[in-house]
Amino acid sequence: MTDRQRLDVVVPAFNEAAGLPRFHQRLAAVLDQLDLTARVIYVDDGSRDDTWQVLTALAAADRRVATLRLSRNFGKELALTAGLDYADADAVVVIDADLQDPPELIPAFIARWRDGFDVVYGTRGQRLGETWTKKASASLFYRLIGRISATPIPADTGDFRLLGRRAHQALKGLRERQRFMKGLFAWVGYRQCAVVYQRDPRHAGTSAFNLRKLWTFAVDGITSFSVAPLKLATWTGMLTALVAFGFGSWVVVKALVFGDPVAGYPSLMAVMLFLGGVQLLALGIIGEYLGRLYIEAKQRPLYLLDAVEPAGNDPGAHPGT
Repeated sequence: MTDRQRLDVVVPAFNEAAGLPRFHQRLAAVLDQLDLTARVIYVDDGSRDDTWQVLTALAAADRRVATLRLSRNFGKELALTAGLDYADADAVVVIDADLQDPPELIPAFIARWRDGFDVVYGTRGQRLGETWTKKASASLFYRLIGRISATPIPADTGDFRLLGRRAHQALKGLRERQRFMKGLFAWVGYRQCAVVYQRDPRHAGTSAFNLRKLWTFAVDGITSFSVAPLKLATWTGMLTALVAFGFGSWVVVKALVFGDPVAGYPSLMAVMLFLGGVQLLALGIIGEYLGRLYIEAKQRPLYLLDAVEPAGNDPGAHPGT
């Protein structure tokens, strides 16, 4: 068994008690067919339901299950980071617990990894069970960040993927606080390939991503992997200054040639509000980046662990960092 390749499967979970038993049943059936020594690392991201109790029961029934519990809800990106920090295997698979990403695709990932690819990611060919607005907003976001980011980020691709050892180790070295994992997965580079699949509806429960969280996620992604908004603010300011200079020159010439009639209040207010709006927009964009620098400068730990239960087949515990 020690000579076999090892696989870790990292599963972040937040309020997933209703769907975890079915998810683990399907995942375990896949792992039973693999010619690797497998371990499943569940990360409870401060759930408020019975997720931890369900994970404890799964660990008692399956020696391949290790469980981590964060001290509070840190968010999916940091829960995922905690699981990746704990993982130590030849290959690591990241998958959500809601069964939208099928565990049955893992053997296809492993096959491509053994072909020599360091990262194998799942690209959503179809997204079943999602509203038109969510599909449209996701499509718009991925295409926007694909255009403005210096790092090529695959479109229609979530966290569902396999990382080879060197890609995994490189990712563990990235300790930034504002984490956009899809961008970090792409940033490490190495040989990457896609496996197209159909994304299913959620098996149970409801998504924790509301409109506010999706907006925050989009802002984090754009500001983490592009300075395009800052450049946009610069060019907008330059264009506005050019227009204002031209308008001012026209006013001076008009006054010299035709005299100086009383200026109209509406036009004055329109110009003032326009310039004020542009300035506030630019300050807001600068503030987003400044806020991220402030968070990075504090150097707080990415997450804190409340409990760690190694898998029954672990030779020893692998402490998170």
